[in-house]
Amino acid sequence: MNHAARLMRALTDPDFELGDRPDLSQISDEELGDLLPAAYRVGGSAPHAMMTVRFAVENAGRERQPRYTPDACRQMFEALAAGTESRNWADLTLGVGTLARCTGPLPDLSVPARALVEFVLEKDDVRQPYALLAVAGLAGGRTLRAAVERLSRDGSPIVADEIAVLTSLGPVEQALLSEIDRDHSFVSPPPLSDVWRRAADVPAYVAFARRALEAAADRTDAIGAGTIPYRADKAFTAREVITLGQAARVALHRDEPWLPELLDRLLPGVAIAPTAAKTLPSQALLYELARAAQDFPTPELVTAIRTVRREVRHAGVPKQLDKQLKKVEAALAERTDVALRLPTLGFATASISGTAAGGVLRRAVGDYAAVVTVAETASLTWEKDGRPLRSLPTAVRRDHAGPVKELRDLVKRVDAQLVTLARALEGGFTVDAVHPYGWWRAQLAGHPLARTVVRRLIWEIEVTPGAWRAVLPEDGELPDAPDDASVRLWHPIRSEPDAVRAWRELLVQRRIRQPFKQAFREIYLLTPAEEETRVYSNRFAAHLVHYRRMFALFRARGWASDRLGPWDGGGEDAAERTPGAGEWQVRFFHALADWAGDDLLAATDQVRFARRVEGAWREVPLAEVPPLVFSEAMRDVDLFVGVTSIAADPDWTDRGPERAYWERVGFAELTESAEARRDALARILPRLKIADRCSLDGRFLVVRGGLRTYKIHLGSANILMEPDDSYLCIVPSRGKRDGKVFLPFEDDRLSLILSKAFLLAADTEITDESILTQIKRGA
Repeated sequence: MNHAARLMRALTDPDFELGDRPDLSQISDEELGDLLPAAYRVGGSAPHAMMTVRFAVENAGRERQPRYTPDACRQMFEALAAGTESRNWADLTLGVGTLARCTGPLPDLSVPARALVEFVLEKDDVRQPYALLAVAGLAGGRTLRAAVERLSRDGSPIVADEIAVLTSLGPVEQALLSEIDRDHSFVSPPPLSDVWRRAADVPAYVAFARRALEAAADRTDAIGAGTIPYRADKAFTAREVITLGQAARVALHRDEPWLPELLDRLLPGVAIAPTAAKTLPSQALLYELARAAQDFPTPELVTAIRTVRREVRHAGVPKQLDKQLKKVEAALAERTDVALRLPTLGFATASISGTAAGGVLRRAVGDYAAVVTVAETASLTWEKDGRPLRSLPTAVRRDHAGPVKELRDLVKRVDAQLVTLARALEGGFTVDAVHPYGWWRAQLAGHPLARTVVRRLIWEIEVTPGAWRAVLPEDGELPDAPDDASVRLWHPIRSEPDAVRAWRELLVQRRIRQPFKQAFREIYLLTPAEEETRVYSNRFAAHLVHYRRMFALFRARGWASDRLGPWDGGGEDAAERTPGAGEWQVRFFHALADWAGDDLLAATDQVRFARRVEGAWREVPLAEVPPLVFSEAMRDVDLFVGVTSIAADPDWTDRGPERAYWERVGFAELTESAEARRDALARILPRLKIADRCSLDGRFLVVRGGLRTYKIHLGSANILMEPDDSYLCIVPSRGKRDGKVFLPFEDDRLSLILSKAFLLAADTEITDESILTQIKRGA
């Protein structure tokens, strides 16, 4: 008897003992589809052994993509109908999901379908409307009419149109659309990996999506005009919010050309009251559209949300939108097919050649001229008769407040677009994004705003098939290549060490600060220990971190994670990200460790990878992960640990049992990120005025002061003092760095190390008694 047969016996025979733990990894997706109906039939009073197998099968069904034979489809519907009395619940989405995963012709399901619909219609609340219509369609006739009548009680023309479209579709299309409307389903498998693409290919539903969004915009226009009375948060029903969110996702997935203009109407309409009130017409729809932007972001929608965020009057909404915008920007970075589409915002098209620092926009304001210049960032200056002025003229501030606000908002919008572009380009590493050379020259290298980002990055151009040439557009010279030649961002993992060193030296010599770390980017290769553990990495395990800081970094870097805390299920989690165009999944495990006053500590654990196979995640050995995907994922984890570890916290020296960890890690061997920091310092130090007092020694920057000699750790920035290696605590100020020392990339830890080096090189001038007391104690 094979394992699937033994599991089936364990689910159907109360006297059968499986003998060992149920191992669902041994069974196929089709065998899982056979087991799930049997698992659903197991009631709550079944023997413990039978319940154990039931839960194991149901858990596998939630994580994988089971496949159902026509007979398994029939059995699932019969099990759902039979279970209505014992469970007092019918998961219609689970049943309809079998139709979307059926391996053959659909069987006749009219009898159990009729029973399920009648059971659901007796309830006060219909929670799965798409699935209800799909199941009612299988029953047909009077049952379908009853379901339509019940769902039409909402009274909304948008919902009525939705119901009419759904009932006009066949059972396969209805089952497909039920995959996007999955509230209140607890044992269904993950949505089909291509469900939104397939939904966006249903012509009737695509047409409905546009009608629904236009009807919503018309309604908010009418509220703004006073035709419809204003009531706070009552512009749309709860069902309409869900429907419009799904319609927006379909349109965003298709990147419909009519959508940006419509959203420019709809978003302000739901976010800003027509009166002076600080309430919103529909806070729920505003947040739903922001969540849709997380799933399928576009640059235009990001800009529209930012615009609304500045104008909304409700005090709490901007904070919530800021949180959502972080997720949207991270998602946009992964959607490279649309993320690189930038408006010019009135700036003239630039040429890749020449020495101009970026786009320039001039606008007359009264007797003065406003000049917006785009270099690394955007800046607003003022002129009078061609002569630069030091500040905003008083007359302009007094008489032209409106244009001044518009120009300042334009500067913020340009800066936001540059940040989004840089994140999108950096996100393209894991998908190995490639662009046609002609498009790249015109739309990126020649774009008046994008140009300032593009020209400071290293690119590879395929000058002949298989032959890539690395170039820095900042030099103004690009090779001759056909328009259909390929262009991609250069990554050090594809280059020889000598080439990497040459690019790093060039950036430092030319004082070129890259939009993100590229030439100095860390590379993470598989280690012998990871080859031995095969499916997981312990490289960043067993660290103690400030949890709240790490959770904030998860959000900023586009990782999804449930918040930990002292509640049921809040003790551990795995932060997840899906790089490589969503084909790969990386999970970083962590758990609560301790409370430290108001602080919450977490302990880090393994990193694991999975690959999407037929819509489900399958764990894979680390050696099978593409080197770029592996390196970029481990780089993020290194960032999480390096930034949030208590080992880098100077306030942690005297705290309890964690002291041993602080001492061990605070001066440990350097990680890849710290090694990159060391390489940068080796190039920067000779150019500093304190060069004769500094040297690099292994994992330390050694600084010779007038009173003592100091060793600054290049990972944690912790300081030891010679000759006895006593610890020197310097708590950094929280002010902004002065930026006087050129750095080829942004790195707060590197800036901190250099600020400490400058302070200690002139230790005879230190006036802070808390620092002087420590220094003189052993001098």
